[in-house]
Amino acid sequence: MAAVHSNAQDIGDSVIAKVGDVRQTYELSQRFFFEAAHTLLREIESESSRRIHGHTYEAEVTVRGQPDPKTGMVIDLALLRAEIQVVRELLDHQFLDEVEGLGPPTLENLCVFILEKLGPEVKCLCAVSVWRRASGDRCTLSV
Repeated sequence: MAAVHSNAQDIGDSVIAKVGDVRQTYELSQRFFFEAAHTLLREIESESSRRIHGHTYEAEVTVRGQPDPKTGMVIDLALLRAEIQVVRELLDHQFLDEVEGLGPPTLENLCVFILEKLGPEVKCLCAVSVWRRASGDRCTLSV
């Protein structure tokens, strides 16, 4: 954890920490959940995967950047949550096989889908993770 030095810049009621003259880069993450069903064509465990089945998915999007000098924020988290809600509504309680633009409903494709849907509005997006806690599966896409 970086210490706030005496040359820290005051921004209203907040302080942006500086080390020397270099501003710190931060990563902020927001997590969300969605319930969805799908099928998968697999070679192993193929019978159960080909049947329609559902999961509770957890996802996390991470943004990276330096705080804006006026707001002290990398991104307004209310804006990030609003953009995530738009994507969540495309996935929650859906049959993922039929979600336009997703492709085969794998963890990898879910990461790409979320990244592509958020990307135009969330410029500082640097990673998307999707996992299923019950099965211990997780995928992270870093950009």
